[in-house]
Order: sequence, then C-alpha cells, then structure tokens
Amino acid sequence: MDFKKYKVILTGLATYLPGFNHYINRVRKHPTISAKYCYTVWLRHLIKAYNNNLSTNPEIIAELGPGSSIGVGLAALISGAEKYYAFDLTKLTSLEKNIVVFDGLVELFKKNTNLAESKEFPRMTPYLDYYEFPHHILTSERLKNTLNEERLEKIRNSIMNPNNADSLIKYFAPWDGTNLIEKNTVDMIFSQAVLEHVENPEHVYKIQYDWLKNNGFMSHSIDFKSHGFHKEWDGHLTYTDFLWNIIKGRRNYSLNRISHSRQVSLIENAGFKLICEEKYTRKSNLKEKDYAKRFKALTYEDKNISESFILAQKF
Repeated sequence: MDFKKYKVILTGLATYLPGFNHYINRVRKHPTISAKYCYTVWLRHLIKAYNNNLSTNPEIIAELGPGSSIGVGLAALISGAEKYYAFDLTKLTSLEKNIVVFDGLVELFKKNTNLAESKEFPRMTPYLDYYEFPHHILTSERLKNTLNEERLEKIRNSIMNPNNADSLIKYFAPWDGTNLIEKNTVDMIFSQAVLEHVENPEHVYKIQYDWLKNNGFMSHSIDFKSHGFHKEWDGHLTYTDFLWNIIKGRRNYSLNRISHSRQVSLIENAGFKLICEEKYTRKSNLKEKDYAKRFKALTYEDKNISESFILAQKF
C-alpha cells in the first residue's frame, strides 16, 4: 500500500477545512530563515551573472516568492542594490524574522564569508566551480561603500517601515500576478525554487519582461522534483489530472508540473533571449507505464531533469 499517496490525497481534501492552510504555512520549514542560506543564494546568482557577462551591480531588483523572510533581497541590498521589490502568493514573512536574518547577513558580508557548499545545502542550485567569497565582484572598495553604517541603518529602517515613501523595500503579498510596478524599471529579477509552483508561468514571464529595462535580465533556479507529493523524486508525474486536482485541493501553492523545455519555450515566447541554461539530471526510477497519460510524450531528457538554472535577458 502506498501510504505516501494516500497521505497527500487526504491532505489535499483537508485543505477545504477552515484554517488548515494557515496551519500548513505555520509548521512548514522554510530555508530563508537562515542568513547563510540567503547569503549563498544571492551570491550564487551574482556569480552566475558575472560568469555570463551580465551586470553584477543591479540597482533595482525584484524577487518572486521570497518565502518566510526577504533575506535574499536583503543580501542584494547589502551588496549594493538600491531598491528591492518582493512578490509572494501568501504573506509568510515577519518583521522579527527579517531583522534576525539581516543582522546575520551583515556579519557574513563583513567577514567576507565563503559561500555554503552543496554538503550544507544539498538541494540548492545553481552549482558553482568555486565557493570562495567573490572578491573580484564584491571588491573591498565596493563593500566599504555598501557596508557603511548610515547605509545599513537605512536598510534596517526600510525593514521596520516598508510602507514609508523612502523605503528601499516594497513587499507585495498576497500577489495575484497583477502588474504592480512601473514598466521598464527593473535591472534584475530572480527566484529560487519558485517557478515550478506558479500556476500561470506564461503570464508571469510576460510580466517580468514588462518590468525589466532593456538589457535587464532574470535569474531563476527551478526545481522539478515532487516536493514531497510522492515517494519518487519525479512521482508527481504519475498522477492523473483528476487525482492531481484532489491532491492540490485548496493549497496556497502546489506544483504546475511543467517540464524544463516548456519553461524555456515560455521564456523565449515572452521575448527573452536565453543567456545560460544549466540542466541538472537525476535518473528516474519510473517505467513508461507509470507516467500519467499527458506526461508519456515528454522527452527522455525532460523526464530526467530534476533542476535547472536559467539566465535570460531582455533586449
């Protein structure tokens, strides 16, 4: 008997009970409450931008799905960004969490701490060739400017008072995909294991294209695994649409079950030029007969891609 399957079905049904989704959000563990995690995510995206000849000093940035803290965005602000927009489906963060993460991030930057490697955060992509602090990007002169006390205090005040007119931070949650910021104003948009959850990625890619300036870019790490919905890493592809809708229930977010190649197609259709495409594979234990009907036509490559990292630019 597949107990995991029955558990996710029952959980999906339970989401129709009042307060159940709130309970799930409260007990779920979110990695963004760790300053080291947020620090490493941001620096991995920054290093990948450098490696692909993209800007490593974006002034205006936006993040999709920050989670339980805005720590990755705070890392970006500490390293030089001047404005940060955060968009999330549900409000998961709090003032207390953000202040704790911010203080931890400041110490990590002041010490030029090396990035966490895969053994510390094994599920984090993109992977790098090196995990030393990127002195070639964050030079001592740059950090002298970004870490001055007056600037750090301004970031702290923005955390405390995000609704103030002069705040460096704008946090939108719940966000329903509407266009809330001015077009052609953002230098960089990023996300970490978020776009596999978006129900209408075609619309979201088009919004990102609108937000970005010419030569602006987006940097996304996408996780195609089952996220606990099945005992196999790709087992969510075995569920029929009917059963999947039961499992999804009224969860705040689940999975869109869109393949890597489809994500790339949507990105290019939105007008972006693909700059970097890294595909991380994991052998599937599923047999052909195990896949739900609509996933049988997936290519062998798509069936074995567990994560990918994408950089795409607007021209």
